[in-house]
Amino acid sequence: MIVTCVAGLVALGLVMLYSSSMAMVYGKAHIEVGAHFLILQSAWCVVGVIACAVAVLIDYRHLKKFAWPLLGLAVLMLLAVLIPAFPTVFVRINGAKRWIRVAGFTIQPSELAKVALIIALALYCEINLRQMALFKRGIVIPGLFICVVLGLIFIEPDVGNALLLGSVCSVMLIVAGIKLRYFLPPVMAIALGVGIFIYNNPMRSARIYSWLHVEETRQDKGRQAYEAMNAFGSGGWTGLGLGNGREKFGFMPEHTTDFIFPIIGEELGLVATMLVVIAFLTIIWCGIFVAMNAREAFGMLLATGVTFLIGMQAFINIGVVTGVLPNKGLSLPFISYGGSNLFMMLVCTGILLSVARRGKDPEPVSSNPFAGRLPEPETT
Repeated sequence: MIVTCVAGLVALGLVMLYSSSMAMVYGKAHIEVGAHFLILQSAWCVVGVIACAVAVLIDYRHLKKFAWPLLGLAVLMLLAVLIPAFPTVFVRINGAKRWIRVAGFTIQPSELAKVALIIALALYCEINLRQMALFKRGIVIPGLFICVVLGLIFIEPDVGNALLLGSVCSVMLIVAGIKLRYFLPPVMAIALGVGIFIYNNPMRSARIYSWLHVEETRQDKGRQAYEAMNAFGSGGWTGLGLGNGREKFGFMPEHTTDFIFPIIGEELGLVATMLVVIAFLTIIWCGIFVAMNAREAFGMLLATGVTFLIGMQAFINIGVVTGVLPNKGLSLPFISYGGSNLFMMLVCTGILLSVARRGKDPEPVSSNPFAGRLPEPETT
C-alpha cells in the first residue's frame, strides 16, 4: 500500500508540474519553459527511487553506525548556508539563506537535517529507553541537540520547517516514554517564544493578519490564499481539465511548489484532491502499523519519525492552501517541485519499507478455526 500510494503521488506530481509550468510568469512577461521543470524533477525522482530501493534492501539497523556523522554533516551544512561569502554557492532567495548550489543543482540542507535528526533521536531513545522518564535523559540531553538543529533552521529563516521538525521530534519523545509533566513546560515556553517572535516580526505578523483577513489583503499578502480558494472553487467536482487551469498564468504565485495542490483542484477537481488526501492518510496508517510491528525500539521510533514527517508536512501544506492554517512555506511531499524534498521523502519511504520488511513475524494461523477457543480434551 505504501509503494502504491507513493508511486501514485509522484506520478501525479510530475504530471501536474508539467501542466502548471508550461507557462511561467516573471514580472509581466510570459516565458514558455516547456518541460524544463519536469526534466529537473524527473532527474531527482530517478536518483530518489534508486536511493529508496537501496534503503529498502539494506537493513535499517545499519543506520545506527551513521546516525551521529549524518547529524554532524547536517549541522555543518546548516552553518554553511549562513556564510555571507560565496553568493553563487550559498544561495539567498527572498531574504532566506536555505540553499547550496552544486553543479547546477540546488540543495536544501534542512531536508537532510530533518532525516538525520530523526535517525539520531531514534538511536538516542533506544540507548536510553529505560531512562527516558527522567528529566535529564528524557528532556535535557535530547533537547540540546534538537535545539541546535532547530535553531539553525529557524534563523535561516525557515520557521515552517523548524516547527514541523520540532513537532515530529516531540511525537518521537512521547512515544519513547518521556513524562508529560517534564515535557509540557518547555514546550509552552518555546511556543510563547515563537509567538513573541512572530508578533515582533513584521513579515510574519503580516502573514497572520492576511490569513485572518483574506479578502482585505487579497491584493497583497493574502493573494496566494485568495487565488487558491478561487482555484478550488472553479474546479468543482471534476475540474476544468488537465492543462486548462487559469491560476497558473500569473494569478497565483508559487503554483509549482507550495501551492500546487490548488492547481490539482482546479484542473482535476475535488475527486482528485480527495484521492490525494486518502493516499496520505493511507501512508500514515501503514506507517503506524509498521512502527507497532517493528522488532525493536530503534525501528519503532524511526518508523514513527518518518511517518509523521511525511504526514504532518502534507497536512500542514494542505491546511495552508485551503485557508485552515497561515502560510508556512512547506511543500507538498512527492508532488511539489523541489529536488531535495522529493529525494529525502523517497529516502524516508525506503527507510519505512526497510523497517516493514524486517518487522515481527506474523502470528501462525491454525487450520482449525476452533483452535484456542475450545477446551483441550483431558488425557489420562
